[in-house]
Amino acid sequence: MLFLSLRKVKHMKLDAAFIAARKEDLEKRKLELLKDLNIDAVQVTDDDYDAKFPDFGDKDDENAAEVAVFEKNLSMEKALEVSLFNVNRSLKKIEEGDYGVCDKCGAPINPKRLEAFPSASTCMECKKKSL
Repeated sequence: MLFLSLRKVKHMKLDAAFIAARKEDLEKRKLELLKDLNIDAVQVTDDDYDAKFPDFGDKDDENAAEVAVFEKNLSMEKALEVSLFNVNRSLKKIEEGDYGVCDKCGAPINPKRLEAFPSASTCMECKKKSL
């Protein structure tokens, strides 16, 4: 635990303009995710959605199509929920002043990684270890 604290002290501060740009990127992504979630899912709580079950009719082929579309919607809904969770978490880290710090080791996350993937929560070294 002491190691993590020492690593955070060595954290290079990201430029305010850089953080503002990433915050804008994250907020745009959040709106996209919410829009996509509301197409194929129904909001249950602030952070939870349920995939919509389509109704194509009562025939066997229509029922089969409903199940296939629901499975696609369910898979998509889960992926979108995870992305939304990560975006919200990154926005919270910006508010708390912890944005750009690896969740695993406390080292700074490369700004180029944050530009490409603003909701990144780990440095590339820790990401490689988890693969």
